[in-house]
Amino acid sequence: MRIVADENIPGLEGLAASVSADLRRLPGRSITATEVHNADALLIRSVTRVDAGLIDSAPRLRFVGTATSGHDHIDRQRLMDRGIAFAHAPGSNARSVIEYVLAAIAETDDFLERLFAGGRVGIVGYGNIGQRLGRCLDGLGIDWSVSDPWKEPAGIPNAAPLAHVLSADVVTLHTELTEAMPFPSCHLLNRRTLACLSSRTLLINASRGAVVDNIALRGRLDAVDAPLAVLDVWENEPMPDTDLLARLRFGSAHIAGYSWDGKLLATRMLLAEMAAALSITPPVSQSEAAPALDVAAGHTDSAGFVRALLSQRYRVAEDDRLLREAMHAAQSAESKGRAFDSLRRSYRQRRELAGSAVDGRRFNNNQRRLVTSLGVIIEDGAG
Repeated sequence: MRIVADENIPGLEGLAASVSADLRRLPGRSITATEVHNADALLIRSVTRVDAGLIDSAPRLRFVGTATSGHDHIDRQRLMDRGIAFAHAPGSNARSVIEYVLAAIAETDDFLERLFAGGRVGIVGYGNIGQRLGRCLDGLGIDWSVSDPWKEPAGIPNAAPLAHVLSADVVTLHTELTEAMPFPSCHLLNRRTLACLSSRTLLINASRGAVVDNIALRGRLDAVDAPLAVLDVWENEPMPDTDLLARLRFGSAHIAGYSWDGKLLATRMLLAEMAAALSITPPVSQSEAAPALDVAAGHTDSAGFVRALLSQRYRVAEDDRLLREAMHAAQSAESKGRAFDSLRRSYRQRRELAGSAVDGRRFNNNQRRLVTSLGVIIEDGAG
């Protein structure tokens, strides 16, 4: 069996031993029709476009899997027409993205304090990540509202018109990228809708780059009443608009969902689906516990305590520094693209808060609630 896989997908080492696979690992943007011509299975991430041309060039192809929640980069209809099994990994990176969003809030001015003091988060898109973020905010005691026109309002808690969601203290985008009518999300935030953001708003995009009109956002950030903005995703990746980057509070190289835990979960999900589709024995995948957290109970305020927890695992400022340095060093658009991809390819092993353990013997009841809401395990037996 021949398998072509994105080199950024971890946990595939057991494939060769378990199914006698001929595994070829390539950079995601280098996976072309030529590379998959003799492949039985294709495992990718979001940077590989699986269109009709690529699909039709692979007569042996029986399975395509993407280790991502989204699948707008794949022609699913063509796969169905060819009888090729498909799988993605919905929710695998949800915790990673949520922790990225919370870290961005915690590292930007006093936004976290404002939210705990009665502020509101506006969520655009109520899929896997939007739903889990809402539940996390409920646990933290932070108010939120959500807009998703593709879902019935009766089935969405805290549903609100987009204009109301955009009036929140923090606006975070978690919609799929689609041009489908009647509710296309491409350039959902454009010159008109960006005007709804006030100077006291923090905008975070960790969904798809084209959900925000990057040129319009650059202009909005030059205004006297400009909001603050954090972008993990960009139009025209892997070559981000460096003039826009200069105007952001934080920017990163499409790594919000790149936690080690999320990547391994996505791999396990894909391998299970591939084994079922191809009638093979699923390979054994390993996982390891994250190091225990070391958070003092001395933070009496909720914002300070949560900020201390988040910083134990992740700081957006570090990825912002790496991106700015890489873009500054690159001399051409092509070299910027290579540098952007290199940041993703060589991304450090980042562990999640969720599933981590902490000694909570000195925590008060509020701290225990906050810890639990973030998915952290209290080990003293009292939580």
